[in-house]
Amino acid sequence: MSSTYGTLFKLSTFGESHGPAIGVVIDGCPAGLAFDVEFIQHELDRRKPGQSRITTQRREADEVEVLSGVFEGKTTGTPLAMLIRNEDQRSKDYSHIAEQFRPSHADYTYQAKYGVRDYRGGGRSSARETAARVAAGAVAKLLLAPVGVSIQAYVSQVGKLKLETPYQELNLALAEENAVRCPDPAMAEQMFAYIDETRKRGDSVGGVVTGVVKGCPVGLGEPVFDKLHAELGKAMLSINAVKGFEYGSGFAGVELYGSEHNDEYFLENEQVRTRTNHSGGIQGGISNGEDIYFRVAFKPTATIMQDQPSVDAQGQPVTVQGKGRHDPCVVPRAVPIVEAMAALVLADMWLIRQSRR
Repeated sequence: MSSTYGTLFKLSTFGESHGPAIGVVIDGCPAGLAFDVEFIQHELDRRKPGQSRITTQRREADEVEVLSGVFEGKTTGTPLAMLIRNEDQRSKDYSHIAEQFRPSHADYTYQAKYGVRDYRGGGRSSARETAARVAAGAVAKLLLAPVGVSIQAYVSQVGKLKLETPYQELNLALAEENAVRCPDPAMAEQMFAYIDETRKRGDSVGGVVTGVVKGCPVGLGEPVFDKLHAELGKAMLSINAVKGFEYGSGFAGVELYGSEHNDEYFLENEQVRTRTNHSGGIQGGISNGEDIYFRVAFKPTATIMQDQPSVDAQGQPVTVQGKGRHDPCVVPRAVPIVEAMAALVLADMWLIRQSRR
């Protein structure tokens, strides 16, 4: 099973949802980077469960423990290991599915592939694993900050409630001021009410997270197969519950003529710019210096508080009971995960570019 991502800035995550802990080892983080553990903890706090009544009520402090790779507040260039202990497991909530396959979960595919599975909260397939990614992504953000790169994601859609305002016209800082993480306060209220009503019915709903990268230098990306947008797509599609990824004009671009879609170049302060940005900051798989923006689609949470028909390990019909603590909509807590994965891709690409100078 592959649990490693990256070329030069490489991370490996480990642990299960109901094991003693989860964690990450980063190999390739440059020496001398100021290690801000408070910032890393802040990023983990944005992802942790129990933030509001529209998220899972599992209670985890998600306190990061730094095991290696840091000395006197700076990275040493050696493997950087971070641990996050699990404290609020309720494994008995999953005993009823030890031999049952939950609809739209990884239960069947893990069993078929490996011949064994940890049914407690989904084991390795649980989104609990993403806390380790957020910790690693926070380190990547620290690496990118001196370069001038900033990454901001927000919830732009929940179910059929869609925020149509372009990101350029939004105050993205407002996303952290409500439980949904939508930068439009009025839409955030509607989304919250919709998710809460869905939760009360024992159901779930999907949504979209929009990501915006500002200050990305020109030249990140490796043609032909390791294009920047291909790596971003791979990173986002590796997140639990993600069903789609698009950047720039995305699928809507097919409705335009080439004369409308082409991004015209011009010179501004000795810097080549584009008057429009349908390309989403990437051309030929390489960053062009404009904003990189993309959208990530998340399916409705597979676990719902309703009984569902399925089969067991012997192929016999069963009824899977809805139990446990789960998010009725994953997108509010997915925002820092999307940011983390974008940061990991860009940090890796930045180091690759620097290594060739």
